[in-house]
Amino acid sequence: MLLAALLLAPGCGPGKQTQNRAAPGALTVGLVFDIGGRGDKSFNDAAYEGLERAKRELGIEYSYVETAETSDREAGLRQMASTDAQVIFGVGFLFTDDIRKLALEFPDKKFACVDYTVNPGDSLPPNLVALKFREEQGSYLVGALAALTSKTGTVGFVGGMQIPLIKKFEAGYTAGAHALTPNTRVLVKYAGSTGDAFRDPTKGTELALSEYAQGADVIFHASGATGRGVFQAASQQNKLAIGVDSDQYDEAPGHVLTSMIKRVDVAVFDVIRDLKDGRWQGGVRTFGLDQDGVGWVYDARNQSLVPAHVKSAIDSLEREIVAGRIPVPDR
Repeated sequence: MLLAALLLAPGCGPGKQTQNRAAPGALTVGLVFDIGGRGDKSFNDAAYEGLERAKRELGIEYSYVETAETSDREAGLRQMASTDAQVIFGVGFLFTDDIRKLALEFPDKKFACVDYTVNPGDSLPPNLVALKFREEQGSYLVGALAALTSKTGTVGFVGGMQIPLIKKFEAGYTAGAHALTPNTRVLVKYAGSTGDAFRDPTKGTELALSEYAQGADVIFHASGATGRGVFQAASQQNKLAIGVDSDQYDEAPGHVLTSMIKRVDVAVFDVIRDLKDGRWQGGVRTFGLDQDGVGWVYDARNQSLVPAHVKSAIDSLEREIVAGRIPVPDR
């Protein structure tokens, strides 16, 4: 299969479009990336992995758009809707209003939005599926891990934009940090109140250095590309950081305790598979620990940082959450 990149001429579209070509008659998928785009080693890359898995296992054809500016989201979705794509993904909560608008305008197309903001009383068009995650559950586990690993009794959290979605990460992390070590101190800082808070590594370094200076020796970030600055600070200070969304060990080898995995790839793949199998269903779909939607990384690269008894304790907490015996706060 060939990959051909087309850089659109000025005025013809929102940014860079890339298409994967498959056999005639294959299911076609379109995707518009969020802030940071492909190569963010986080949220967007996880969505791309879902496309790649669907190509390998289901034989789909896909194309994607990397938007250049925040105002390009609707244009990117509209560009995908004008093609033969049968299902179109928007990656990120910022797509919520635009993707709902396009779903109503193009009732013959299917749409899916990762982290779609569902407000009380909302009624979704039947051709739109909102993909939600229980980020607080995965964050709870890495919060407990951070606290059990900390030698200072103080851990940190660096969030991107101050919104309910990122507050879910904070709430779960804080609750997890207090689960087995109630006296653990949790420091919390945010990079800002606009979308730019997810793409400011300099700010991430500043916030992380401040928390390390206040005694934290493990910091969890939920801040997109801003988190690169957190990893830089961890390396500078010889401290530990926790990645988010994807396995981010390579950002600072030896200084990444683990990563809280948000399986956007699983959600993207599942939606494509269901459509291919004739099982499309609009509405809200939620992915938690019991759906393999969130989790944490433990493998050969970081196991030396996680003692066996700590791993056992985290596994036990996970079983309790899945069984419903530990309710995890999301705010």
